[in-house]
Amino acid sequence: MLLIQNGYMIDPKSGREGKYDILTDGGKIVQIGKDLKKPGAGCRVLDAEGLLVAPGLVDVHVHFREPGFTQKEDIMTGAWAAAKGGFTTVVLMANTRPPVDNIETLQYVLEKGKQTGIHVYTCANVTVDMKGNKLTAMEDLALAGAAGFTDDGIPLLEEGIVREAMKRSAALDLPISFHEEDPGLIANNGINRGKASAYFGIGGSPREAETTLVERDLKIAAATGACINIQHISAKESVELVRQAKKEGFNIHAEATPHHFTLTEDDAIRYGTLAKMNPPLREEEDRLAIIKGLVDGTIDIIATDHAPHTAEEKAKPITEAPSGIIGLETALPLGITELVDGGYLTMKQLLKLMSANPADMYHLDAGYLAEGGPADLILIDTAETYTVEAFASKASNSPFVGWELMGRVKTTVCGGKVVYTE
Repeated sequence: MLLIQNGYMIDPKSGREGKYDILTDGGKIVQIGKDLKKPGAGCRVLDAEGLLVAPGLVDVHVHFREPGFTQKEDIMTGAWAAAKGGFTTVVLMANTRPPVDNIETLQYVLEKGKQTGIHVYTCANVTVDMKGNKLTAMEDLALAGAAGFTDDGIPLLEEGIVREAMKRSAALDLPISFHEEDPGLIANNGINRGKASAYFGIGGSPREAETTLVERDLKIAAATGACINIQHISAKESVELVRQAKKEGFNIHAEATPHHFTLTEDDAIRYGTLAKMNPPLREEEDRLAIIKGLVDGTIDIIATDHAPHTAEEKAKPITEAPSGIIGLETALPLGITELVDGGYLTMKQLLKLMSANPADMYHLDAGYLAEGGPADLILIDTAETYTVEAFASKASNSPFVGWELMGRVKTTVCGGKVVYTE
């Protein structure tokens, strides 16, 4: 048993907040109330005085690189980074090697995930070997435990494949997530076509590479009734397309990353390959449009797109280095610093974007605090400032190293067990 006392609780799903104690037992919350007493000698007590008690965060867009790329990250180190960042539930992307286009690899990932201290789910691929021309056995993969479907990292270009994939995912009542970048319009990926590409003397990636596919997939979703997720939105036009589609009542979700609501192409110039990602950092107008989308509900999920790479890879020239940054350990502090302290969102709204909303899209029993619910929660010092330095991840490819951020996870509890404490 575990008793958390004296904390200020926020449950973003119900809207309930206030000074409450929380008692857990057997991986569940058994009581939420005022001045709860320790039930016996076998109960551990955590004093949360001065701290915020919130649901464990849920990240539906992470890369743990296993199998195939464990020099960058593996499931155990990725889970440790997640716990340190306050995430008790993660959904892995399927662009591993071999990819998660078969039941054997799917089961390998899920079994390895069970060995961590957090809840690890994974998507399966939409297409075989991520080649975009043949659908996987989606029904079999769903029965084997796939949380959803995506070829994240590679866009789906054949409209017929996209339409059939959406029909099948709709029948399975599972979300399908899209990486929206048309390579036919991109000269060099990871850098915005504009000021940044001119600085590096390369062609870069234009916003149209994203917006054309977003527009196409929103129309197909409307026709098929599929639950879709537009991943890592980077362009203001994409935000507006999603806004208009949501007004029609379709089952559409969209996610923003902390780096896209914090940084611009000026930071790509400043940090080089450490700020190279797909889709790229764009202009200040795009960053502000993403924030507006988070505020008005157009973008209903914050996801990290945690993408570890080795230092050797990121040391390559701008056109050769891989795209992506790590994000699990800085996501919540960036949300608090940029969005809450910046006056755009309340803490409750931020937590909803990082817990209840992503959990709901994937039909996960996570992201809320209630009696009978999962004993997954975090204790946060929302006022503490710290300098970003060492990481629990294997990787350190982050432009935020050296930044001073506000808000720090002090303790992470998953399934009623303390899996991280500062």
